Order: sequence, then structure tokens, then C-alpha cells
Amino acid sequence: MNRKKWTLDDMPSQKGKVVVITGGNSGLGLESAKAFALKEAEVVLACRSAAKGNDAKAEILKESPDAIVDVMELDLMKLSSVKSFAEEFKKKYSQLNILMNNAGIMTSPYALTEDGFESQMGTNHLGHFALTGLLMDLILGTPNSRVVNVSSLAHKQWRMSFENSLSEYPNKYNKMRAYARSKLANLFFTYELQRRLEAAKHDCIAVAAHPGASYTNLGRHLEKKFIAKVLKPLIIKALPSPKSGAMPQIRAASDPAVKGGEYYGPAGFMQLSGRPVKVKSAKTSHNTEDAKKLWEMSEKLTGVRPLK
Repeated sequence: MNRKKWTLDDMPSQKGKVVVITGGNSGLGLESAKAFALKEAEVVLACRSAAKGNDAKAEILKESPDAIVDVMELDLMKLSSVKSFAEEFKKKYSQLNILMNNAGIMTSPYALTEDGFESQMGTNHLGHFALTGLLMDLILGTPNSRVVNVSSLAHKQWRMSFENSLSEYPNKYNKMRAYARSKLANLFFTYELQRRLEAAKHDCIAVAAHPGASYTNLGRHLEKKFIAKVLKPLIIKALPSPKSGAMPQIRAASDPAVKGGEYYGPAGFMQLSGRPVKVKSAKTSHNTEDAKKLWEMSEKLTGVRPLK
């Protein structure tokens, strides 16, 4: 393994590329957007709130005044919004070099999306599955394009269960379990997409990344607990910043040496922090039968077929 620390200095110019980052208005998404803007890519912030997206755009432009940044509304909890975003994007852009499926929610109270999916699986996986599928023709029409899915260490904490797969029964809902399952789904989607891209001999690649234990607003539901409020100052100091946590997904999206089906995360102890390197995901994430089953279920639920 190359022990050289990969930094933004190693990130090649992204000039001429169009990059879509879901949840690009905060946390890991914002730091990723700043990096691509700095390297001269045309960055599209796909955000649920246009106002927050515009605030993020202003922050990016402070650091990179000449950056090209577009804000487009996208609510992953609504398939109608995902479809509208894809249609609008295709009207405005003729290429898509990098789709970074970054947005997500974590350990949220039981809720359903507009389409009746458990909110964490609906947002973290199904919304991105549909978005990727609806943009796939543009992605495949762009040479050497990439789909980057952001997973989590939490994927190791659970296996994929297709019984009550969308937490249809509120009385059986476990917030952390649902989150872990959605993050495992991100990896199933990545690896199955890569297998299908290879089989069809496309030059697009699918890769995944995770931030380690970075402190972002993703854990806002956990912060409501008393102990979390008390320990928050210490937690902020102890955990890597969003800027550090975003490095694995930035590398996965931009390093020319990255290959399809790879997974990037921090190099440190238990992958909690450190320089961005290729890492291994849990054995459960490589179950091809579960991956195919999830793919087929996702097609049926969303009505979208990423690769026909």
C-alpha cells in the first residue's frame, strides 16, 4: 500500500467536469463541493433546501471566487422530486462526470417518505438508487464517469434482512439498525452496479467511501440525548472534522488510480480517522445474492431501472 498521504494537492484538475453532490450544502457534501470547486469543476449542489444551498454556494465562492456553482432542489424522500431534478438537470447539462450520492439521515425517529418507504432506507438508498438510474443515460454518455456512494462504518453492524425490509412495522423499528441497513444497502448498490457496468463493458465505474467517525450534523438526532449534549464539546474536539472526513469520498471521486468496486476510508485505527486509503468492507457487503435481491426490490419500489 502506498503510504504517501493523499491530500488535495494530489487531486488533479477537474476543469471541464460536471459534478453533482447530493446534500452538498453541509458537512461532508459541502467540503467535497469546496474541493471540486477549488479544482475548477462545475459543481451542482443538489439540496432539499434551496436557501441552504445558496448559503453554501456563497461560502464556496468566498474560498474560490471564480468557481462555477449551481444550486438545484432535490428531496430524496420524494420520488417525484428525484424525477423532477433529473429532468431539469438534463435540460441544463449535457454531461455528468461524477455523481456523488452523499446526502443522508441517521438514526431518525420512525417516519415514512412520501412514497411510503422507511425514511432512512428511503433517503440513504432508494432515493439515490432512483437518482442514479434516472441520470444513468447521461452518466454513461460521459467518458470515464463515476458514481460515488457514501456509506458508513455502521454497515458492519447489521446484515440485510428482507423481512420487514422497509420497517413496515413501527413496533419493530430500531433507529440504529435501520441506519446500518441503509448503509449496507449503499455498498450492495455500489458493488452490484459495478458488476453490471463491467458486464456491459461501460467505462463508468462505481465506487464507495466512508468518512470514519467525522463530526457532522448527520448525528443531530443523537444530540438530543442528555449525555450527548453534555459530551458534545469533547466529541467535537475528539472526532475528525468534516473536512478530514470528506477526504475518502473526494479521493474516490477524483483519483485517477481508483478502480471500480473499490471502497475508501480513513487509514487509522478501526478506520475512524486518518489519511484516505482503499479499505475493506464487511464480508456481508459482498453477498452477491443479497445485492441482486436488493437491486430487484429497489427497481420494483422506485420504478427505475439504472441499467436495462
